[in-house]
Amino acid sequence: MKRKSVTSRDVARLAGVSQSAVSRSFSPNASVSDKTRKKVMEAARELGYRPNTIARSLITRSSRTIAVVTYSLENPFYTFVLERASRFFQKQGYHLLLFFAPSDRGFDSVIEEIIRSQVEGALMLAITLDTEQAETVADFGIPVVIVNRTVNYAGISQVGCDNHRGGFWAGSYLASLGHRRIAYLAGLEDSSTSQQRYAGFVAGLASRGQQCHAVEVGNYRYLDACQATRRLFAAPSVPDALFAANDLMAIAAMETLRHELGLAVPQDVSIVGFDDIPMSTWPSHSLTTLQQPVEQMVVKATELLLEQIAHADTEPEHIMLPVTPMLRGSTRRPGGAGAEAASETE
Repeated sequence: MKRKSVTSRDVARLAGVSQSAVSRSFSPNASVSDKTRKKVMEAARELGYRPNTIARSLITRSSRTIAVVTYSLENPFYTFVLERASRFFQKQGYHLLLFFAPSDRGFDSVIEEIIRSQVEGALMLAITLDTEQAETVADFGIPVVIVNRTVNYAGISQVGCDNHRGGFWAGSYLASLGHRRIAYLAGLEDSSTSQQRYAGFVAGLASRGQQCHAVEVGNYRYLDACQATRRLFAAPSVPDALFAANDLMAIAAMETLRHELGLAVPQDVSIVGFDDIPMSTWPSHSLTTLQQPVEQMVVKATELLLEQIAHADTEPEHIMLPVTPMLRGSTRRPGGAGAEAASETE
């Protein structure tokens, strides 16, 4: 026999409270006393009651869902961001829907799915949008916050770090250590982060009277970065230092140099990354890198998105946070005060 479904009215009767008190007890941040919530939860467990979130969303016209859009989770930086964002939204009673937008097709490949899903907002992790795509999103009325990318459009909130300054520090610092053939390992060529880091890097080298020795593209991926490193070191004039646009590529370069090409880091080649993922602190890597303030980025992005969901007239914000150099063992030790001066330059 089919078991009769338990309703919130049944729970209210057993707990001796109103039906609205049952509803509030299952709604995060709703106004209900601890005593009432405890009575409701005990009654719900006894009866085997499970709230129907789909039915509730139809009544309230609120899906309580957030779309998270990314092109990959290979980079540990974004798994870290996703974990922090998930915890934040969960506490606020929101569920996350994860969408993958391939780097070759971008946001266009998932925008219709997102719209059909009736999400209340979208958090975009490292998704590259052009102005036309950004306008399309805004026209549909979906609150959006872009994390770690920028788009030349004022109508969408964006939270990122000072990529140019980070790149400037990397170029200036490596030059200050006495390196003369300093190369760049680029991320996705059309990404704002890679372009901004490269522009800052070139400016940092110029401040020390140098130019970029060579550029290869690693697409922010481990295997692509290994291949890019092989190309850099197959050239007649090989680099003596390398700035990678993220830590994952820096680690790929380090392992390729050590285990395939027989070169020592930092004795033969100094390496600087960008992000400060947990792996960069491991003793086998000890990667000098630029730390992104990931906690601040997540807090700012999630608060912005919830504010836009709650108040449709909220003005979009563009937030840029500082980066912090983390000096470790993948770069030569400075012989004098040159490195300290580099960190103060720009």
